[in-house]
Amino acid sequence: MLSLLKSAFVKELVTNLQHINSLAAEREDENDAFRIFLKNMDSEQVDKHVHELNNSITPKIDCTQCGNCCKSLMINITTTEATALAQQLDMGLPELKEKYIEESYEGQLIMNTIPCHFLTGTSCSIYENRFAECREFPHLHKNNFNGRLFGTLQHYAICPIIFNVVEALKVTVGFKNH
Repeated sequence: MLSLLKSAFVKELVTNLQHINSLAAEREDENDAFRIFLKNMDSEQVDKHVHELNNSITPKIDCTQCGNCCKSLMINITTTEATALAQQLDMGLPELKEKYIEESYEGQLIMNTIPCHFLTGTSCSIYENRFAECREFPHLHKNNFNGRLFGTLQHYAICPIIFNVVEALKVTVGFKNH
């Protein structure tokens, strides 16, 4: 029965960013209650459901048609990634840092602007060599969803994948009727 609910929900994906943002605002209290509800569930079971939903939903959403994460997230970069990007852009690492990257006193590297310098329209101009944080977002393939739930819900209003996975998860775990 749950797989029927999942497949029915996956067919009705919401991808319009304005609609997602509006629904997210309406569902703030619901999502707070859902976060508490999930904390009382077996974490491994939640991960299993999230992974299944992510595997069903993600291929149906073209991130390059959205680019909203690139417009709104702070991206951490490793020194290795910065060095590779400098080579790709045919510039030295100091020039790259001066132009695109901010470095904390502790040596943490982050993109120095939001939206990302490398966003062209809704697509990444360095897509094949994008940073690990960009490749892995929205992190739904990882274990310990419950441990990351607060952060995931912070991106619920900006990411169609997160929005649809969370909404399908509400149905799958019996929090909400479809």
